[in-house]
Amino acid sequence: MTKMTAAEKREARWGWAFVAPTILGLIILNFYPIFNTVYQSFCKTGDFGRGNTFVGFANYAAVVTRAETWQSLWNTVKYALIEVPFGIVIALILAVLLNKKIKGRSFYRTIFFLPMVCAPAAVAMVWKWLYNTQFGLLNNIFHTNISWISDPKIAWIFIGVIGVWSIIGYNMVLFIAGLQEIPGDYYEAASIDGATGIRAFFYITVPLLSPTTFFIVQTRIIGALTIFDLMFMVMDKSNVALPKVQSIVYLFYQYSFTNGNKGYGATLVMILLIFIMILTYILQQLEKKMVYHN
Repeated sequence: MTKMTAAEKREARWGWAFVAPTILGLIILNFYPIFNTVYQSFCKTGDFGRGNTFVGFANYAAVVTRAETWQSLWNTVKYALIEVPFGIVIALILAVLLNKKIKGRSFYRTIFFLPMVCAPAAVAMVWKWLYNTQFGLLNNIFHTNISWISDPKIAWIFIGVIGVWSIIGYNMVLFIAGLQEIPGDYYEAASIDGATGIRAFFYITVPLLSPTTFFIVQTRIIGALTIFDLMFMVMDKSNVALPKVQSIVYLFYQYSFTNGNKGYGATLVMILLIFIMILTYILQQLEKKMVYHN
């Protein structure tokens, strides 16, 4: 093994100096909270948040035997079933349309991306007004009296609608980036063979866009399963539909920060983590079979 020269040592020191902030950030903001959460899931929180008592798998036994855990997990899955597929399909259609040379293309892209940069509190306030049963805009326009987010049977659907509206712009930008990576030669060859429009979309665009699509699917599933801020700001604690809408992260918040039972809350997070890891593994296996790499 050859010794490093003075110049190589100096270069290595500068390299470590540049990556050190990122490494420290990962350790402090990511790795430590993960290990601390795992540890707390085996503990009962002491008085005033101090003096945790190790209780083994007692928290896990309590979590998996309570109906509210599975109801919250099911609520989260239902939300993901609305947000992920609809958010991706609508965003893909918009991306294809806005990838063409049309007048005002940049303006339309900006308009659809605006929900991503809006303050969540402002978004929640506007949608609560739209959904209000008594003086909401939707009921006034359609002359109805529907409890959009107060009826336990339908509230989860219209919370999902907000999620779709919020994420379309983000998905659209990623799809546009993927579309611009597809060589135009494919479409020229297809047009010569008479495959244009819908056929070109399904036989060229969709297969060649599959890596981008799978990336969005995986990240949005994780994002949807960890939803919290939207439900926290739209659903009031007094809302009768809350038990049928609250996500598992919302339940974690209630136990950890409202009830002060951080051990139980950490266990809820670990259950969600295990569930996400299983889904991610399944998606990774599907990616090997379904993604077309050009």
